Amino acid sequence: MERTFIALKPDAVQRGLAGDIISRFERKGFKLVGMKLMQVSKSLAEEHYGEHKGKPFFGGLVDFITSAPIVAMVWEGDNVVTTGRKMMGATNPKDSEPGTIRGDFAVDMGRNIIHGSDSVASAQREIGLFFNDTELLPSWCRSTESWIYENPEPVKTACSV
Repeated sequence: MERTFIALKPDAVQRGLAGDIISRFERKGFKLVGMKLMQVSKSLAEEHYGEHKGKPFFGGLVDFITSAPIVAMVWEGDNVVTTGRKMMGATNPKDSEPGTIRGDFAVDMGRNIIHGSDSVASAQREIGLFFNDTELLPSWCRSTESWIYENPEPVKTACSV
């Protein structure tokens, strides 16, 4: 199973949208394997946004992500990186379709509610920045697994009631 990093940015936390957004990922069928409410340090923010260093908006990104707590999460599921990005909507909320997270909750590019890894490689890097191994669950078996994925193998004993 693939994993992705999702962060609910300070605007999502401040507006009380965390529960609504988390429930969308749960209803989609993805499994939460790590989550924490945290204050991002300046050094972590600069490392996270390192690819944008030197660009005119870099300072604003760092200032914003460190301005209030975020909810950092790791989600697991089949094709979770690509599907998660679709669920989020376009980076600029003005281009996001209704029904996407940004389309439903965000208005301004600088306050676009959520971050999600854009590739499996980025997910691995970002998960490593925000979580250590002891903060993540190993893959676990949810009792509804067979209702989410077609799987010809018998349900694992850990999922048996």
